[in-house]
Amino acid sequence: MYASGIGIRRICNQFEEKKILSPSVYLFRKTGSKSGNPDLSKPYHWGQTTVRKMLSNQIYCGDTVNFKTYSKSNKLKKRLKNDPTKVLIFKDTHEPIVDRALFETVQKHFAGRKRPDKMGEMDKFAGYLYCGDCGKRMYLHRGKTISSEKNMFQCGGYQKGKYNCTVHNIRESVIEQIVLENLRKVTSFARSEPEKFYEIAMQKGKSESDKIARRAIQEKATVEERIKKIDGSIRCLYEDRVVGRISPERYDEMAVGYEEELAEQRKTLTDFDNDLTLYSKQQQAIKDFIAKAKEYVEMPKLTEELLHAFIHRVDVYEKSTKYSRTEGNPVMIYYKYQLTPQENTKILFGEGFPTPEELESSKADDLSISA
Repeated sequence: MYASGIGIRRICNQFEEKKILSPSVYLFRKTGSKSGNPDLSKPYHWGQTTVRKMLSNQIYCGDTVNFKTYSKSNKLKKRLKNDPTKVLIFKDTHEPIVDRALFETVQKHFAGRKRPDKMGEMDKFAGYLYCGDCGKRMYLHRGKTISSEKNMFQCGGYQKGKYNCTVHNIRESVIEQIVLENLRKVTSFARSEPEKFYEIAMQKGKSESDKIARRAIQEKATVEERIKKIDGSIRCLYEDRVVGRISPERYDEMAVGYEEELAEQRKTLTDFDNDLTLYSKQQQAIKDFIAKAKEYVEMPKLTEELLHAFIHRVDVYEKSTKYSRTEGNPVMIYYKYQLTPQENTKILFGEGFPTPEELESSKADDLSISA
């Protein structure tokens, strides 16, 4: 519902209209637990915070998420939010109830503007439009006294003044036209010649997926060997604890360190296994793209639904001649059949991004665009 453009407030209203019990009331009726402070006088009332947490719960797409919170002491009951770098995520540990691609689409939108602006409008490009030079999001500027034709996106890195980026901007109407026209060309090609589209798309992703797979195979053996050594160390440590060679306190201190490293190594091993299936995921992504291209034939205007269905992200670069009134901004569109570029890269023209030369030479039949 959210991915199709329905907001959280409307989702809550629809649940209430359909008389779907809120989670706290459902739990109370099923188990008698009053966790969540159920309001029995309003059994169908859903809070926006509840829906927001459900939409961002990674467990629903088949993953196990550990160490989200911690306690300073076993004497304190209060749980504190852990540093994101210390949270461990193990993918595909159980059967998902939400498609991973759909889950990631919603998280991408959360990364952009979460609320309507003062004019009551939502930015459809929120979470999709980025500065190609510094990697920061681009924000929409508009006002009640300014005509809609003058609405423009500007680099967030330049606005904050913390990054060595330029003021470059692009009109909202221009970027919409560029994305919509290119989207029509790409989806038309996918519908009319699906076999040729599949062949070209696979050829573009194969070299990157092969490189990742080779690295995974090489490093996987090292990680597996380290896991064996850690297991052996834990067994020896336990034996030392049993025979009294080390104190219980020392055992607890060392065991925690080994267990944390073991969890990290196992997560790395899981990531390598996921990398090794990248090629098959690429195949499925292309097939899904072709299927959606056949579903969305008419595209009179660019909508949030179309962005959700086809686009990973859009990068806007500075003009080769700054402040030029005749030259356009180079724009690179990443579609969902392609390998996802690094979302938080800080390296200009880094891995997965076009070089200045490629931007100059890119063509429409490249299934991406420089305009």
